[in-house]
Amino acid sequence: MNVNSRNTNYENILRSRPQAWAILRGSELYPELIGNTRFYRVPQGTLVVTEVHGLPDRGRYCESPVFACHIHEGGSCTGNSDDPFANSRMHYNPYGCAHPYHAGDMPPLFGVEGHAFSAFLTDRFTVEEIIGKTVIIHSAPDDFMTQPSGNSGAKIACGEIVGRLR
Repeated sequence: MNVNSRNTNYENILRSRPQAWAILRGSELYPELIGNTRFYRVPQGTLVVTEVHGLPDRGRYCESPVFACHIHEGGSCTGNSDDPFANSRMHYNPYGCAHPYHAGDMPPLFGVEGHAFSAFLTDRFTVEEIIGKTVIIHSAPDDFMTQPSGNSGAKIACGEIVGRLR
């Protein structure tokens, strides 16, 4: 891929192997929740693709199933009885920005009958920076205002970001 190219063919990139990925698994309360997040290096930054199944489905209008999704600074999806993913720690925020400008703040996942798909482009982090960190799905939408984490609810799924550097 020509890194100076102004025209990026994202469809072709999505057919290739990602440079980093996280396999997402739900907490003990959400054992059916599974998915993945893939990270692709592109000329403009990082292309992020998340696909999830088994999300809680509220099944009612005006209570849409929207879930916050963030990169957290910790590298482990282990925890304790109060927080099953406590070792994922806080949002990835290497520049000390206010919420929602943390590098790890990502767009929400919109659930449809327990499924969600998201793809977006960002320049807030590189693939190399996030290897060894975690992807967290929260039980509630991010309000994009409350400090430090957007009042996004409990951590319901986690995946450790692994990858290959070249």
